[in-house]
Amino acid sequence: MTTATVRKASVRQLTDAQLRGARALVRVDFNVPLDDRGHVMDDTRMRAALPTIEYLLSHGARVVLLSHLGRPKGRPEPQYSLGPVAKHLRELLPQKVVFSDSVDFPTLVKASKALTDASPILLVENTRFFPGEEKNDDALAGEFAQLGDLFVNDAFGAAHRAHASTEGVAKHLRPAVAGFLMERELDYLGRALNDPPRPFIAILGGAKISGKIDVIEAMLPKVDGLLIGGAMASTFFRAMGLETGTSLVEPDRIAMAKQLLDRAGARLTLPHDVAVAPSLDAPSHVVKRDAIPKNEAVYDIGPATAASFARAINTAKTVLWNGPMGVFEKAPFDSGTLAVAEAMAKATDHRATTIVGGGDSAAAVMQAGLDEHMTHVSTGGGASLEYLEGKVLPGVAALDDAA
Repeated sequence: MTTATVRKASVRQLTDAQLRGARALVRVDFNVPLDDRGHVMDDTRMRAALPTIEYLLSHGARVVLLSHLGRPKGRPEPQYSLGPVAKHLRELLPQKVVFSDSVDFPTLVKASKALTDASPILLVENTRFFPGEEKNDDALAGEFAQLGDLFVNDAFGAAHRAHASTEGVAKHLRPAVAGFLMERELDYLGRALNDPPRPFIAILGGAKISGKIDVIEAMLPKVDGLLIGGAMASTFFRAMGLETGTSLVEPDRIAMAKQLLDRAGARLTLPHDVAVAPSLDAPSHVVKRDAIPKNEAVYDIGPATAASFARAINTAKTVLWNGPMGVFEKAPFDSGTLAVAEAMAKATDHRATTIVGGGDSAAAVMQAGLDEHMTHVSTGGGASLEYLEGKVLPGVAALDDAA
């Protein structure tokens, strides 16, 4: 049984008696980008956790926050400290936020028990500063559990990792429930997998077919249409016997792409035209997919394809998107990705359910200023991919099942 078919207990099901005066240990995903001066550049993930934090506080709980940041090697590294994140969190919340840079558990337990109504929030230093976090060390998970009286996992972006602060701690601390963000992620992605209003269109992009092959396999039986863009379309082109020039192609995936094309039939749509250039910095032009020059590479879908994809999106009741249509970070190769984002925004206006599966597609939607025009933008790229593949997410599986 996959996580897509299991309903998990939610923070909203905890009683006032369970919450009042209790220490709620909350795993959040504050793995946010910092600039050279230590300022938070994008606080989307932090804002996404606020409803859960505010709900717990409003019901009389004290809140102890756990998060990782970056990739330190199991020991304190100053550039990965959550200190700057704590400073930004104080700007987002009216309540007092205490930050502890200690990795000594007696000190942390004492700090967690010292929380009051006047000072109700403690942010613990980067969980990856603690040896054993990424190995899901059971002793470390037990020590994390000493910091709370109940556990709330609201870090969907880290739910695909079996770490001490995501999966291990839930074995030591009950109740263990989903926060509002986690609940929302599971609800929208689970519904898309199991009971989508139809027609159901999925759009997949990105660089490599190998990174999306399991998603394509999982989605094919469920969708009414699968639109393929991004560099991975070139591997499909090669499987069709087309010239791909200097485009990124995965030779070891060509046979698999051919198999998928045969199985999918009319449900799978590839770009009709593409934007090509000798390099990312050279002038580009649009060609049909069977006219890609030998000395040029595909960097985006073309305008005819963008219009065709937009028409397909416009017919849908559910649209799921994961992966950009081209090199969206660099104009003019952002055109296809922007066209998909705009079509999805219009579909939302027409009451379709539109889901953006995190990662680069979420970044593209935000860059276009259209994130508020989507039904749901996932905060977890890797987690959403694994969930869509039908894999069990350890951080979710560890939580209490819904009654």
